[in-house]
Amino acid sequence: MYKVLLVEDDRNIQALIANYFIKKEKGVFEIDTASDGQTGLEKAYENNYDCLLLDVMLPELDGFEICREIRRESDVPIIFITARTDESDILNGYALGCDDYVVKPFPLPVLYEKVNALIKRAKGLVRSKVFSSGGISLNPNNGIVICDGREIKLTAREYGILKVLLENKGRVISREKLIDIVWGYNNDTDERVLDTHMRNLRKALGDNGKQIKTVIRRGYQIEDQ
Repeated sequence: MYKVLLVEDDRNIQALIANYFIKKEKGVFEIDTASDGQTGLEKAYENNYDCLLLDVMLPELDGFEICREIRRESDVPIIFITARTDESDILNGYALGCDDYVVKPFPLPVLYEKVNALIKRAKGLVRSKVFSSGGISLNPNNGIVICDGREIKLTAREYGILKVLLENKGRVISREKLIDIVWGYNNDTDERVLDTHMRNLRKALGDNGKQIKTVIRRGYQIEDQ
C-alpha cells in the first residue's frame, strides 16, 4: 500500500481526490489529509509518506514553505496541485525541489498516473505494461505516446481519452463514462467539448486516428485497423 498526504484547504477537492484514488484500485492507496499548512507539515514529519500532494495557497503555511522545510530532511516525491499558473510560481516550485506541478482544474486520471509513476520511480519499481493498438502505443509509466514510431504530444484531455480507449480496446465506452473518467470532478462538461477533443486526438494520431470508431448512440471504441 502507498501512503499519500494531501494538503488542500478545499474540502470538496480533498474528498474528490481521496475518493478517486481509493476507488481506482482498492487497497493500493491510503490518503491522509490536512486542511492547513501547519497541520500538513506536522503530519509530514510524523509519518512516512510515499508522496505529498500540496496546494500552494494554504492557511498558516503555504505549499512552497512546506516543500522548503521537507526538502531539508527528505526526498519524498512532492507534487504541487494549484490554480496558480504564473511561470514564476512554477519555476519557484521546481527550484524548491518539487517533482511535478499540476494546475487546477486537472483530470483526476492524470494526477493518479503522475503519483503512481513518481512513487514507483522513487522505489525503483518498473511497470512494463504498455497499451497499444495498431501503430499506437501508450506508456502510462512515463506518459509517452508513440504513433508509427515517433513520439507525439497530446494535451492532458487527449491523453486521458486515448488511455481509457486503449485500456478497453475493442469495447465501446460511452460518452458519459469518458467524461466522468477524463474530466474527473468537472462532470457538467458538455458532450460537444468531448467531441472537440476527440477530433483533435484523431488529427494528432494521423492515419491511426481511424482506429477510433464512433458507435452511434453508444460511444467510442478503438480497435486495430
